[in-house]
Amino acid sequence: MSPPTLAPRVALVHDWLNQIGGAEDVLETLAGMFPGSPIHTSMYWREGMPAAYRDWDVRTTWMDRLPGIYRHHQPYLPLYPVAFSGLDLSGYDLVLSNKSGFCHGVRSGGALHICYCLAPTRYVWDFEAYAAREALPGPLKVALRPVIAALRRWDYRAARRVDRFVAISREIKERIRRHYHRDAVVIHPPVETGRFQPANERGNYYLIVSRLIPYKRIDLAVRAFNRLERPLVIAGDGRDREALEALAGSTVTFRGYVPDEELPRLFARCKAYILPGVEDFCIAPVQAQAAGRPVIAFGAGGALDTVRDGETGAFFHRQSPEALAEAVRAFDPDAIDPQACRANAERFDVAVFRQKLSQFVREQMRGPSDGPSYRGG
Repeated sequence: MSPPTLAPRVALVHDWLNQIGGAEDVLETLAGMFPGSPIHTSMYWREGMPAAYRDWDVRTTWMDRLPGIYRHHQPYLPLYPVAFSGLDLSGYDLVLSNKSGFCHGVRSGGALHICYCLAPTRYVWDFEAYAAREALPGPLKVALRPVIAALRRWDYRAARRVDRFVAISREIKERIRRHYHRDAVVIHPPVETGRFQPANERGNYYLIVSRLIPYKRIDLAVRAFNRLERPLVIAGDGRDREALEALAGSTVTFRGYVPDEELPRLFARCKAYILPGVEDFCIAPVQAQAAGRPVIAFGAGGALDTVRDGETGAFFHRQSPEALAEAVRAFDPDAIDPQACRANAERFDVAVFRQKLSQFVREQMRGPSDGPSYRGG
């Protein structure tokens, strides 16, 4: 009789748990795929996160005790590498890090470390653009450059210790190659497409659902729709909201936070979804297509993976209000088949993600198949 097969000991790793976004959508799916596995993170704002997270085995680092970190985690930027470098997960068989910051820097020892890379740390590798978007004062930029250079060196070394990278899009695969000199497979993030369905009736508004922060380029859409004098509904909140409202004309409406249960109807009734920024992936355009609606997107980043030009939407190729306004004028939403949008969205369903990632993990745990491993402590 052959001995019983033991389930692998799995550790999930996440940068921080103090806000809800796409990274947390991925984490929720991973927690469901590997039930009972501990989730290691720098800090956890228990009262500020969904109640369902309290059923998880969340294990934090010493950073969880730092003053004010739950609401203001950015000032502690240089400490995250220290915290994650001190986290020894060598007792596991599989370490699965869900990374946009520094959590891939854990010590995995003999465990297989697969990094699901949402993005190489953006403010480390693209600091000048980040500083410009955030309007950092000149003296602060000068003071931060040596810190950023040190973080970049650490980030590169940490990436060399990861066994396998999985990228969320072709854009991120290319950044992993450029910054880390590593290859990656692409497995798109999970989207709950079943929540969204095409509707028989539609409104006359265009739609954005987004955090209102600089790199999303909501300002570009506001200026474009001021020119067009067409209705634009913006759902979401963020630190740019006051400035955007001051910029907006009479046809632009800000809805603020919209509960999840209201989003399917909001998506299904719009004329088209607007994506003005360069995104790593972005699930909102997929949600719009799941609801049968086309997308008008800047032709870069994750949109190249999620939107089919001429079939489920259209691209504009200059990131300017004029180019977006021209694209909106030229685009006929009624010429797009809602079922084509729906079929395209289903490529990104949660079930597809689970199947692809499970298969990849099984293949990698059987042994290396695509080049050298950089396994280390």
